[in-house]
Amino acid sequence: MVQQTTNHQQDIEKVRDLIKGIHIAMLTTEHQSGFIHSRPMATREVEFDGDLWFFTGKDTEKAADIRGSSRVNVSFQDAGKGVFVSASGSATLVDDRAKIHELWTELDKTWFPDGKDDPNLTLIKVSVESAEYWDGPGKIKLALAFVKAALTKETPDDLGENKTVNLKGSTAQR
Repeated sequence: MVQQTTNHQQDIEKVRDLIKGIHIAMLTTEHQSGFIHSRPMATREVEFDGDLWFFTGKDTEKAADIRGSSRVNVSFQDAGKGVFVSASGSATLVDDRAKIHELWTELDKTWFPDGKDDPNLTLIKVSVESAEYWDGPGKIKLALAFVKAALTKETPDDLGENKTVNLKGSTAQR
């Protein structure tokens, strides 16, 4: 049982390492009309512990989407490193002024010119329930694997690691 906890913690740390330094993520919500809508969001430089944080306005369409359906997906990509992460969970709007002050950077004035005390400013907290990641070999190794596959007519054998991490405790290797 202790081993499972250690592996689970290692899985969370792996996801943390993969998304660290990726400054833009795509947040996908469900609109009240039923359509799925994705948009880029600036990520917060905090240690991933199962929660992701984003700023938004209380009067935005994404805030309305979350009020209607909390089910969301957040995707991260660093194609240069061959890293892709898809995190699914539930989102809530959090109006916590102390947390806003903690997460605020001067770059946020780009989207919120009235600053961190703007009464329309709120947080989106995504509680990640599961994350699937692909940790590829990088561009050069990937290109070589494809060339080798084309020449040998064999499927590449080392395209990196793919794993689904259930933040509730179990994982599945693919």
